[in-house]
Amino acid sequence: MSAPAIQVLEDEVEFTAIRAQGAGGQNVNKVSNAVHLRYNIAAASLPEDIKQRLLAISDQRITQEGVVVIKAQASRSLEFNKLDALARLQALVDSVAVPPKPRKPTKPSRSSQLKRLDSKTERSNVKMQRKRVGEGD
Repeated sequence: MSAPAIQVLEDEVEFTAIRAQGAGGQNVNKVSNAVHLRYNIAAASLPEDIKQRLLAISDQRITQEGVVVIKAQASRSLEFNKLDALARLQALVDSVAVPPKPRKPTKPSRSSQLKRLDSKTERSNVKMQRKRVGEGD
């Protein structure tokens, strides 16, 4: 049972070319090859339940305004960085595409409750034997 394929539309994504960080010599100082991807969740054409789950997750890439910001600078090519950023956004959307299973409340069995209480009593007895004689009467 696979998740329904929800595709992120590229025209809903805003790309900004920026200069990459880190070492790279003259190339890094002259060429803007890194990409900032911005994706507004509220304005997206995603189903409403997926939007809610996206906004609910605790991810540092999602701002308080509900905008996903992804920075891609792994490659020296602007196109590869765009593809990388889109793939990471798609992975983020795919991670919330499947709704979580509802939790079934369960109770511990009678035998497990008794085992727990027995182990607590046993441990208590071990600790009682460590006390000095006449202490804690």
